[in-house]
Amino acid sequence: MITIEQLKVGLDAETGLVRAIDGLSLALRRGETFALVGESGCGKSMTALALMRLLPENGAVTDGDMILDDTDLLALPEVAMRKVRGGRIGMIFQEPGTSLNPVLTVGRQMLESIETHTALRGAAARTKAIDWLRRVGIPDPERRFDDYPFRMSGGQKQRVMIAMTLAGEPDYLVADEPTTALDVTIQAQILDLLADLQREHGMGLLLITHDLAVVAGIAHQVALMYAGQIIEVAPAAEFFATPQHPYARALMQALPDATRRGLALAAIPGTVPPLDTHFSGCRFAPRCAYAQPECHQHLPELIEHGGRQVRCLLLRPGSEGLPLLAPVAVPEPVPEALPALALAPGLQVTQGALGATTNPAAAHTSLVSAPLLQVSHLNVSFVLPKPWLQRAPSRFNAVQDVSFEIAPGQTLALVGESGCGKTTAGKAIVQLLRQQAEVSGSVLLDGQNLLELEGAALRAARRAVQIIFQDPFASLNPRMRVAELLEEGLAALQPETSSDERRERVLRIAEQVGLRAEALERYPHEFSGGQRQRIAIARALAVQPRLIVCDEPTSALDVSVQAQILNLLRDLQRELGVSYLFITHNIAVVEYIADRVAVMRGGMIVEQGACADVLLRPQHDYTRALLASVPRI
Repeated sequence: MITIEQLKVGLDAETGLVRAIDGLSLALRRGETFALVGESGCGKSMTALALMRLLPENGAVTDGDMILDDTDLLALPEVAMRKVRGGRIGMIFQEPGTSLNPVLTVGRQMLESIETHTALRGAAARTKAIDWLRRVGIPDPERRFDDYPFRMSGGQKQRVMIAMTLAGEPDYLVADEPTTALDVTIQAQILDLLADLQREHGMGLLLITHDLAVVAGIAHQVALMYAGQIIEVAPAAEFFATPQHPYARALMQALPDATRRGLALAAIPGTVPPLDTHFSGCRFAPRCAYAQPECHQHLPELIEHGGRQVRCLLLRPGSEGLPLLAPVAVPEPVPEALPALALAPGLQVTQGALGATTNPAAAHTSLVSAPLLQVSHLNVSFVLPKPWLQRAPSRFNAVQDVSFEIAPGQTLALVGESGCGKTTAGKAIVQLLRQQAEVSGSVLLDGQNLLELEGAALRAARRAVQIIFQDPFASLNPRMRVAELLEEGLAALQPETSSDERRERVLRIAEQVGLRAEALERYPHEFSGGQRQRIAIARALAVQPRLIVCDEPTSALDVSVQAQILNLLRDLQRELGVSYLFITHNIAVVEYIADRVAVMRGGMIVEQGACADVLLRPQHDYTRALLASVPRI
């Protein structure tokens, strides 16, 4: 349906011409899912923007062809291209927070898409919009239809974007990280929905993602991208069974899971090279464990190898090829914070909406060591706008009677569906909801109740507790350079440090999270989503806190960078004894990093306990359903 031949895209930057895409060729068929994977900044999203002709002002297609059936997309005038966008080719963007109009309701934005690309109007269009909101898992869609985007969680906004795009009934769908902000149950629901649409309508799908488990479950073909080029193309089953390119092999060994618990992940050293570089050899050679002298001197071509295409000099016909992959070491089981019993003393199971479950006599015991953070009976409620003719405003209880403890040097993973209250609980702990919500209960940090602190005392406490936000773009000041963003917290919370000390620490933290020194002088909008997440992590780490609330810190990161970040967080925990409240929907990450797990649903914790107990012997029906939805390779 869509043919891309030798596509080249250039961006005019201060450092010169950035070759964001360099000679890319793809054949995208009806009814087939084609997955485009690779590291953040390699050109995946730029490929999608080029296909939709939505390149930034400083970008342009410098060479190549893009053909939709018999239509040359590059030759279409803009008026004709508007009919293609959303009608023939729909696109789900990577960051729903910046893609949805903040001053229009969700319903108004959905009606715009439906009325532009279908014949439906008025009540019929509204009915279809509400139906799509329901199909993608938005609770109470009739009410949410009239809500604004800022009233929704990150995962709910992502679902709205998916519903808005699919409501236009496109022939082909370009999905840029469509499940990044979604929990595993909704992710499974969305992937099943996309598969059903493919069967019913023959819709093709270009899936851009860094989640290899999702790719393994849904894709027919996989193309691996690196530094603006395709370096391996293969059927999905063959790609995962026998990856050929050294980069593909390295990605597979960087995946976190329970078998690697206690060990450093096989993170790929270095970062993707800047794309304004004039390459004289293989672009991956500086990071490749198999690189030979010739790899640094000759540019590899995309060649046929074993029924697939690979860009590697060592896999040319007649060459010896790569050595066999070393087996991944499986470590001995790491002792949990509490002994694993049939029903461990630290396990808490409460009554949930899915029905009655076992409720142990010991509801909750203290952890082995004195806790750093004690959250007791935390409640967070929001006052909703008063509806017309209603006497009193209604109240929404986002967090209800939540209690847990985190010991020094320990990680508690908070998991659950999008909108269940995980992020709200994290923000309440860091005292970021005082002006928007009513918060009750107690949040003790080293015995000091954060809910009672004001002014200078609260600022002093914030030196010990920091937060990594879920949406890095919304949390970074667009008018400040990265160096200023990282120094801001140091200057505010540690004013005794000199400017030279702050600069030295910023450089060190930037290197730890995989940011180049030259990146410090750039602005947030000049980075990809994954690179912005690294900036947000660096900002939280800069003040050396004792507790970090990590709100989906690796959700926007590709596999190799995720391994770097998890290794970094693990090393900091061992060296400094820092504790983490790790809010995530990635169960593989939970298996690797968490000591304890708390499962949330509907604002309440329905089960919590030692990691092995909850993940291997779940007691609550919802926990079982959550774990059953986890995609695996």
